[in-house]
Amino acid sequence: MSETEIVNISPKENTYLLGHEQEETFLLDAWKENRLHNSILISGISGIGKATLAYKFAKFLLSADEKKRAEYSSLNISMQDSNAKLVSNNSHPDLKIIERDYIETDKKKIIKAIKDGDALDEEELKSLKKSTNIRIDEVRTINEFLAKKSGNDGWRVVIVDSIDDMNSASANAILKVLEEPPYKTLMILISHNPNRLLPTIKSRCAKINLKPLDEKIVASLLRRYRPDLDEPSIKELSSLSSGSIGKALNYADNDALNVYRLLSEIILSKEKLELKSLLDFINLYSANEDTYELVKELILKFIAENIQKVHNIEDFSKSWEESIKIFNETSALNLDKKQALMNVIINLNKRI
Repeated sequence: MSETEIVNISPKENTYLLGHEQEETFLLDAWKENRLHNSILISGISGIGKATLAYKFAKFLLSADEKKRAEYSSLNISMQDSNAKLVSNNSHPDLKIIERDYIETDKKKIIKAIKDGDALDEEELKSLKKSTNIRIDEVRTINEFLAKKSGNDGWRVVIVDSIDDMNSASANAILKVLEEPPYKTLMILISHNPNRLLPTIKSRCAKINLKPLDEKIVASLLRRYRPDLDEPSIKELSSLSSGSIGKALNYADNDALNVYRLLSEIILSKEKLELKSLLDFINLYSANEDTYELVKELILKFIAENIQKVHNIEDFSKSWEESIKIFNETSALNLDKKQALMNVIINLNKRI
């Protein structure tokens, strides 16, 4: 795939959202009927449009004329609208975005590049690392933001992407904001795993749970964003991605179909497993963090896809928990990634 054909649009800029029409109508009706909750939790698996919906509604809320509520039939706002442009550029004075910041050394790189007038290229941007959590200091900036008056007595919107990235201190800090929200303030919290959130945070939010996208919708979006993909690849990627267009695009860009086929061949070779083939595969896909994470994900996908096909389901199902345990320990203790992949794949090969 040529780089010129790859279309990557950030949720801030994206105006094209499929598969969540019911949720869009829910938000529109709540606004039109003046019963919009001041805190909304948007949850669902990664890559299905949670952030896109959040920014789409932010553009609408900061652009729509409240005196003409009855005239609106959708959340669609023209990208020529000045407020929508400001949201897309992350420069709207009434929008606050809370997300993980870059680590200090990489923040200095960004600041230096800005001062020197020398923009970082795509590879340099990809190499930048973000902190593990949203820091409490970042959450405290919400109070500074809310202390200022909005333009034209309009709405102020805070988007937290994602609240899963908060530690206990920052989660408790944002809870205080949720307890006493100022007038005409909307807090939008994005979560990939709401079960891990504090019950007190969830109880203070209206909840929108986005379901995985239908395979036909994933396929449609793949045709839009990766027009050079052939139909068989689109069909396979749509099936493999579990209803996530974000995952499908990542798979398309990282040759995941071939990786998955090769992984499947190695595991299914059973007693004919060749050590050289296994080592070549492991050396290739543990070379960097991105490929390692891709193979981890595809291994778990393989287990899920094949658990109903094996003779000893109970025995094979243990592979899921064991694989998760090995991957978690490898990450937490900074153990050898090659050895982790070796252990997991050999275990699957013996049990399949």
